[in-house]
Amino acid sequence: MYLYETHMHTKYGSSCASISGSEQAVSYKKAGYTGIIITEHFFRGSTSLIPHHLSWEERILLYCRGYEEAKKTGDKIGLQVFFGWEETFDSQDFLVYGLDKEWLLNHPEMEHWTLEQQFLEVNKYGGMVIHAHPFRDRPYIDKIRLYPRLVNGVETYNASNSEQENQNAYIYAKKYNLPMTAGGDTHHPGMTGSGIRVEKKFDSIKDYIRTIKNHEYMELIYH
Repeated sequence: MYLYETHMHTKYGSSCASISGSEQAVSYKKAGYTGIIITEHFFRGSTSLIPHHLSWEERILLYCRGYEEAKKTGDKIGLQVFFGWEETFDSQDFLVYGLDKEWLLNHPEMEHWTLEQQFLEVNKYGGMVIHAHPFRDRPYIDKIRLYPRLVNGVETYNASNSEQENQNAYIYAKKYNLPMTAGGDTHHPGMTGSGIRVEKKFDSIKDYIRTIKNHEYMELIYH
């Protein structure tokens, strides 16, 4: 069986994180993971470290530093490192998978997408959108909002959420027959990871997308 972390951050792209990409890679390798997916907060979210007055290209190059550092270290130590991001709409977060740095550089219009446009365009290009921790209850979240027709799946276990918040997400996914996934949402050294366990090693991020979209067998990792 192969272990993958699906939701994590670094201090280079997410201003709420304090760990480098290299440190994340080493930590997860030691924990027995096969691969990780770096999902920094995108420009509507917690990315204050990247100045908004810069050009789109400059911002994307800065945004990808955490992933690229993790990838470089991962290649050295035998850990797969894949790319994704976490976008925010109306205080709700969405994990986007399957599109890469070059795609971002060529699509500056995506910064102004609506939630519906995000879902349609990401899927058009072969990607996937997962509603992250949909029932998280925090002071900065004014209202819990659900979008079962605008996501490909639901993060039903998030290591940073309470048991009740995760249980509500599970009930939600079951009600709408949405695929389920799990993530550690790690931001700092020493945080507990989560993720999924699969029987076949992924060749690329496309394998993760296929696994989720097709409801293929996998085991969610709970801590």
